[in-house]
Amino acid sequence: MGMDPSGWGFFLSQEPRGRRPPVMYYRFNGFTQRLSAGAGPAAYCPQGLKPLVSTESPTMIFATPTKSVSELEGGGVHFLGRNKVPDFQQIFQKPDGLPVHLKRGVPDRLLYRTTMALTVGGAIYCLVALFMAAQPKKQN
Repeated sequence: MGMDPSGWGFFLSQEPRGRRPPVMYYRFNGFTQRLSAGAGPAAYCPQGLKPLVSTESPTMIFATPTKSVSELEGGGVHFLGRNKVPDFQQIFQKPDGLPVHLKRGVPDRLLYRTTMALTVGGAIYCLVALFMAAQPKKQN
């Protein structure tokens, strides 16, 4: 093993730089459970693996026919409810200094405070349980 004259690393043979050593391909032998020498195409297409994309069309699960949007009456599907996005944009973009998770008033405050109380209570309970588990048992 010697230093490459170009300074880029090591080379294993003393062959001239113009010739490349032959490339060796390996494949997994399912019978012996070891790597064995193989030809190039066999190394790139191992046995037992199937292609990722199936060439068959999937079987139909439901027998009901589907309709495209253009086939529906009226030229499209109409939502029967009211669009609430502009209302929510006005609420959440109002510059009142409140964080976004408290913008909707009392229900948000109640949910936030309940979550914080449960979090702090759970942390205290974990610390107490850890303290009790660390104490040695009393011998009677």
